[in-house]
Amino acid sequence: MSLQSVRDFFAARSLAIDIIELETSTATVALAAEAHGVAPGRIAKTLAFRLADERTILLVARGDARIDNKKFKAAFGKSRMLPAEEVQALTGHPVGGVCPFGLATPLPVYVDVSLQDFDEVLPAAGDVHTAVRISPAQLTELVNGQWVDCCQAQTAEA
Repeated sequence: MSLQSVRDFFAARSLAIDIIELETSTATVALAAEAHGVAPGRIAKTLAFRLADERTILLVARGDARIDNKKFKAAFGKSRMLPAEEVQALTGHPVGGVCPFGLATPLPVYVDVSLQDFDEVLPAAGDVHTAVRISPAQLTELVNGQWVDCCQAQTAEA
């Protein structure tokens, strides 16, 4: 169902974006990077947070990035990461396959500037063995995302 919601999301926008389906799990950044033969930074991980005002947001960041608490708090205030069950209920995607496409619940999406280090990144596509290859700019545009700087600086890797 989750993978289908991503397919439907792309079809509704007449996008010819291929969904890569693998036999092996890509549920973690390390597994995804190995399976796709890319540096961990190119994996676009999607994280869900509940803000102090009870809003839920998604943050898409490079796979090797860490949240910079000071920057995050300056951008969003206090927050907490959501537990896996709540993430799946809100997004429709299992943890390890969470992406900003085909969401069960419309959520604001923020994209960390850390992804701009790459011309192409690989977010999941709604399941723990799927991904798409997409530019950070197109990803941000497709989900009406907003750029934000809330991760620790990383060294760009090819």
